[in-house]
Amino acid sequence: MGILTYFLPPGNTVGSLPSSQHAVLVGSLLGDGTLRRQGTRTNALFEANHSFRSRAYVDWKYRQLRMYVLTPPRRRKGNGKRVAYRFTTRSLPVFTQYHAWFYRNGRKRVPRNLQLSPLILAVWFMDDGAKSRSAVYLNTQQFPKRDQETLQQFLRKSFGIQSTLNRDKNYWRLRLSVHGTQRLKRFVHPFIVPCMRYKLR
Repeated sequence: MGILTYFLPPGNTVGSLPSSQHAVLVGSLLGDGTLRRQGTRTNALFEANHSFRSRAYVDWKYRQLRMYVLTPPRRRKGNGKRVAYRFTTRSLPVFTQYHAWFYRNGRKRVPRNLQLSPLILAVWFMDDGAKSRSAVYLNTQQFPKRDQETLQQFLRKSFGIQSTLNRDKNYWRLRLSVHGTQRLKRFVHPFIVPCMRYKLR
C-alpha cells in the first residue's frame, strides 16, 4: 500500500471528502474527535476539542478542514481548571455519512470495513498515543474490547504492527510491542505536527 493511498467509506461518491481530509477525520474519530447529530432531520457536524496547550495541533486540523468551518478555533473553559481549544464544522451531509459509518445507537464504534493509511495512523497517534519507555500505548478505552481487537487486526494487516490489550483500571487499551512501536514511528513520522513530535521521543 502506497503512503498516499487512502480509503473512503462505502457509497462515498459525490461530495466526498478528499483523501487527506478523510484521513484527518477518520484518525480523529479513532482518537478524540466527535461527530454530533441532533435528531434524524439534521446533518452531523464534526468537533475537534483538545487542551489549550495543543492549540497548534487544533489549528493544523482546522487548516485541513477549514472549508467546512465557519468559526476558527477558540479557547473555551472546561470543567475545573481545564482550558480547551476547539472548533466545529458546519452540519453537512458528508459528516452524516461518516456518522452513520462510525456510530451505532449513539455510541462511537470501529467500522469493520475500515482501512488504515499512514496519515490516519498519524492523526490517531497524535490524538491518543502515549510513550512509555520503549513502547507506545494507544488510549482506546472509549471502544469496547471487541472493537479494540479489531483495531489490533487492522494494525497488523496494514502495517505489521503487533500489539496487546493492556488493562487500564476497568478498561482496556492497546500496547504496541517494542518492534511495533518502531514500525509505527517509521510510518507516522512524515505526518507528525511539530508540537506533537515529543510523542515520538
